[in-house]
Amino acid sequence: MKNLVNILFLSIISSFCFAQQTVTNKNVSKVWVSDLGNGTFKNPIINADYSDPDAIRVGSDYYMVASSFDAVPGLPILHSKDLVNWKIVGHALLRQPPFEHFEKTQHGNGVWAPSIRYRNGEFSIYYPDPDFGIYLTKSKSITGGWSAPELVIAGKGLIDPCPFWDEDGKAYLAYAYAGSRAGIKSILAIMPLNLKGTKPISTGTIVYDGHEIDPTIEGPKMYKRNGYYYLFAPAGGVSTGWQVVLRSKNIYGPYERKIVLDEGKSGINGPHQGAWVNTQTGEDWFVHFQDKDAYGRVIHLQPMKWVNNWPIIGFDNDGDGKGAPVKIFKKPNVGKMYPLETPAESDEFTTQKLGLQWQWQANPQSTWSFTDAAKGVLKLYTTKVPDGAKNLWDVPNLLLQKFPADEFMATTKLTFKPNPKLENEETGLVVLGRNYGALTLKSKNNGVYLIYNTCISADKGKAENEKDVIKLSSNVIQLRVKVTAGAKCQFSYSEDGLGFINVGDEFQAVAGQWIGAKIGIFATRETQTNDSGIAEYDWFRVDKIK
Repeated sequence: MKNLVNILFLSIISSFCFAQQTVTNKNVSKVWVSDLGNGTFKNPIINADYSDPDAIRVGSDYYMVASSFDAVPGLPILHSKDLVNWKIVGHALLRQPPFEHFEKTQHGNGVWAPSIRYRNGEFSIYYPDPDFGIYLTKSKSITGGWSAPELVIAGKGLIDPCPFWDEDGKAYLAYAYAGSRAGIKSILAIMPLNLKGTKPISTGTIVYDGHEIDPTIEGPKMYKRNGYYYLFAPAGGVSTGWQVVLRSKNIYGPYERKIVLDEGKSGINGPHQGAWVNTQTGEDWFVHFQDKDAYGRVIHLQPMKWVNNWPIIGFDNDGDGKGAPVKIFKKPNVGKMYPLETPAESDEFTTQKLGLQWQWQANPQSTWSFTDAAKGVLKLYTTKVPDGAKNLWDVPNLLLQKFPADEFMATTKLTFKPNPKLENEETGLVVLGRNYGALTLKSKNNGVYLIYNTCISADKGKAENEKDVIKLSSNVIQLRVKVTAGAKCQFSYSEDGLGFINVGDEFQAVAGQWIGAKIGIFATRETQTNDSGIAEYDWFRVDKIK
C-alpha cells in the first residue's frame, strides 16, 4: 500500500508539473513537444532542421548553434535550461559576407557546420564557408552585439572548424575538408592559432585519415579529459553514418579510434555529428542530428557515460562499448524543473520584428518587407524576380521557415493589393525544395486569380506548371497546406475562413540543397516600375491537422 501511495503521489506531482509547464508558456508548439511532462523526453528533442549542431553549457544555461547555409539571418542560436526544451533566442549573422555574393541565392553554400565556445566572458562562433574560408564572430551577449565576421583562415574547402584552448592557454583549430572544393576529403587536421584564436601561426597537420574505415569523416569537435585529447567526428555519410571518437595523449596524435554510436536496431539512421555537454550535476549527454530527407536534419539527445576513458553514447544493449540511439529516456538532471519551450513557429505579426523562425533566401533588402505592428500585419512588397531566374528556386525574397514536425498544418490570411499599373504580380504560400508547390494570388488584366504552381526539378532550372484555380471576387483569402507523414502536402484555400477547398493533387515535398523542405510566403513581380503592389499578411499559424 505504501508503494501504491508513493506512485500515486509521484503521478500527481508529475501531472501538476506538466500542467504548470503548459500554462507558463503560451507559445509552445502544437505539433511537436519533446518533453513528455513526466520526467522523460522523446527524440527528436527538436523535430526541425537545425543541422550540424554544436552546444555548450555556461553555468545553468545551454546554447546551441546550427548551420544555416544561404539563409539569412544565419547562424541560429537556441537556448535551453534542461537540454530538452529549446527556443530560438537570436542569430549571430544578420547579413552574410561577402555581401554582394549572398545577395543572390546560393543554395548549399554559405554557413556550414559551426562551433560555439565561451571563454573569458565572451562567446565565440567559428563557422566555415567552403568557398571562402573559416570565419569568427564574437559577442559578450548571446542575444546580440555579434562582431562582423573575421576571416581567420582563407581557403577553399576548409570546413567544420572547432577551436580548442589547452591548459597552457595555447589555441588550436580542428577542421576537415570538403571534397567538392578541396579535391580531398575524409581527413581531419589540427592547426595552431595565436592565443586569441584569430589567426594561424603555422600550417595544419593531418591527424587522422579515414579513407579506409571512416569515409567522409568530418565535423570534428575537440575536447580534453583525464589527459586525453578527444576528437568526436561523424563518418560514413550524412544519412547512413556513425559517430567516431578519437583519443590521444598528444594533440597531434597518433589517435586511437572507436565507434561509440550507430543505428543498431533503433531505426534512427545516421546518428552522428554533434556535441558532448555535461550538466551542473555531473551527467554527460550528446546532442546530434538525424537526417530525415524532406524534413531535414532533426536534433536528438542521447545519454552518455565514460568507461575506461572512452565515451559510450546512447544505450549499449550488448555491452560492446557502442551505443544506439534512444527514443524515450529520462530527462537530464539539472537540479530543477523548467517550463516547456519549443522553437517559434506561428507569427501574428503584431511586433516590429519578425519571429526568429523566419529566414530569407539571401541577404535581404530593406524594401522587401515592413511589419506594421499597429495594424498587425506583415507587408510584403512585390519585388522583381532576378534576371535569368527560371523559377522560385532563384528568387531571394522568399520568407521561409523550417518544417516543425512530421505532420502539421500551416494557414495564413492575406489581403492582396496589386499595383494597377502592373500585371503578373504574385504572392502566396510555398513549400520549397528541389521540387516545390505554391498556392498564390496573381494579378492579371481582368482581375486577381488563385493559382496553383508546381515545379519539378526547380534546382535544374525547370519551369513552373501553372494552373488557374478561380478568379477571385475578393482579394482577402486564407491559404493552407496540410503536411502529412512522408512530407505529403495538400494545399487548400478559403474565402470565408470556415470551409477550405482542396486545390490540386497531393504534392510530395522533397529536400533542398543540404537542407529540408521549407514553408513560407513571398511577393514578386515580373517588371520594374517606380512602385509595387503590397501583400498584407495578417498572421501565419502552425497547428495540428484538423
